[in-house]
Amino acid sequence: MSIEPNESSEPVPGNGPEQSASSGSGAADGGRPDEESQSLPEDDALDAQRESDESSIDIGPVEPLEFIAEDEQAALERQWYIIKVQVNREDSIREALQRRVKVAGLDKYFGDIIVPTEDVAEFTKSGKRKIVKRKLYPGYLVVHMAINDDTWFLVRETPGIGDFTGSAGKPSPMPAHEIEKILKTSRPDEEGTAAVRTGIPFKIGDRVRVKEGNFQNFEGDVASIDQANGRVTVTFLFFGRSTPIEIPHWQIEAI
Repeated sequence: MSIEPNESSEPVPGNGPEQSASSGSGAADGGRPDEESQSLPEDDALDAQRESDESSIDIGPVEPLEFIAEDEQAALERQWYIIKVQVNREDSIREALQRRVKVAGLDKYFGDIIVPTEDVAEFTKSGKRKIVKRKLYPGYLVVHMAINDDTWFLVRETPGIGDFTGSAGKPSPMPAHEIEKILKTSRPDEEGTAAVRTGIPFKIGDRVRVKEGNFQNFEGDVASIDQANGRVTVTFLFFGRSTPIEIPHWQIEAI
């Protein structure tokens, strides 16, 4: 006896494939570990790695105190510089700069401030010899100083001072051999053994005229110059022959 399936019969709830899949899914959800509890070991590992990386960063060697002291000492190192100033005001500008340095308390950065001069022997009309100071470089000062922001601005803002000599606006220190020559000329030794130059405004080959003395109004050419004694040898033409005669330089004039 065969039994025909009942077409009108409805599926029993809970026995269909969708319910089975849903049940399987629920079982899977119920068996999966909590997401937060699963991520904790990974976060701990990242934090440990980050701490390890930070501890391994190389911050470089710490500068010893003695090196810092050496840098400060280098900042105090003075060199010689040339400064442009107004002509014929060199001495007053030098004094003004010295006062400003003292008031600003920057004495440790400055040494000598010099108007370069030389001793020159001149003769009066009566033939009397006298020693005078003559500026080597009119319109310039020579300063022994250390360059930094404070000293640079102090010098530049002193009335009458133009600028430092140098290229591209950067102060250039003087070579040692040049400053040695200037200092030797500006500071003759105490015994006075340094040679004194005579101020003779002529050079060999100049055409001159005798303005007083035995050869007054004679004209000739300068043949040689005796700087030490202030005398000039002039060649005159007498009777078609050249005759050299030594004459005090104050007795002749250029023509």
